[in-house]
Amino acid sequence: MTRLRDLRPPLLDACIAAVFVALTAGEALFGPADQPWWSSTLACIAMASLAWRRRAPLGVAALVVAVNVATNPEGQFTTLLSLVLVCFTVGYETRPPQSYAGLALVIVPFLAVSIRDDFEFSDAAAAMVFFAGPWAVGVLTRDRTVRATEAIERAERLEVEAARIAAEERTRIARELHDVVSHSISVVTIQTQAVRRRLGPDHEREIADLAAVEQTAREALAEMRRLFGVLRTDGESASLAPQPGLGELRRLVDQAGAGDMTAELHVEGEPVELSPGLDLAAYRIAQEGLTNALRHSGARHATVTLRWGPSTLDVEVVDDGRGVPDETPNAGHGLVGIRERVALYGGTVRLEPNPGGGTRLSATLPLKGQE
Repeated sequence: MTRLRDLRPPLLDACIAAVFVALTAGEALFGPADQPWWSSTLACIAMASLAWRRRAPLGVAALVVAVNVATNPEGQFTTLLSLVLVCFTVGYETRPPQSYAGLALVIVPFLAVSIRDDFEFSDAAAAMVFFAGPWAVGVLTRDRTVRATEAIERAERLEVEAARIAAEERTRIARELHDVVSHSISVVTIQTQAVRRRLGPDHEREIADLAAVEQTAREALAEMRRLFGVLRTDGESASLAPQPGLGELRRLVDQAGAGDMTAELHVEGEPVELSPGLDLAAYRIAQEGLTNALRHSGARHATVTLRWGPSTLDVEVVDDGRGVPDETPNAGHGLVGIRERVALYGGTVRLEPNPGGGTRLSATLPLKGQE
């Protein structure tokens, strides 16, 4: 039953074949009386085979051409019109060299019959218009369909890859924030313990309260370590080094400008103390801008600017390289991570061509409510 279902032609092709069969049968009934019955039978069989033209384009073409030569050498009946459909199908469903063979399979017998019956130039023109034309349309339609399908598949792959990259970047940011929070909780635990030990016997209630705070902090730190176990990759251990911040930005700029590219740091406004997470985010933004200028844009010079405002911090990296980089997955994950970090703190980020040439990466981080 499954094999029979697989052999069943598409409904549209079956309907087209039925129309050709009906036209051929009508020509047999109302056409010339001297037309033999076997001729009409062969013609109807050939027209019925059009239902399977997509599955066996060359086989159906060979059958239709053979029947047309045998029963319709003068090109008076519907079988000749079916060759137009056959040529289109061969062009659409097959690839070179099969498509060229299919076109020759139709045109050569047609021209051979024309030469036998006193060939005229108009016969060649007819072959080009009615056979080569539909074949060419089929080839072009197939190529456009293939390109469209490939473009859709490529877009789907890029979408999946972009989602994977975003997830990886969120995990990496979460690991970094885990280190920041773990360090803060450790500081709270140590300071609480120090204060508790300095209290005397007259502060029993305070000692008990501080002991409870210390115990809660230790439990929170233990849970943070379990969270890191979920976030970490195989073989990765918790980082013992503190996460960087804007205090290390000068050293980062100096390192970036130590090679072929020069780099400088500008600070505008009055700096304020940032929360550890926001401090890390601002540092990573500047780091990504310098990395892009150094590795991807081929810049000769880069400038990092920190603009401290009453309620916002602007981090800007401008270079004189090749312009806005390609943000496909092969171009790196950094820009995805920057967008994730900025969104985490309710800020905005822009990557655009610099009016003077090169690339401008700018991010605005709100300072209010950072605690």
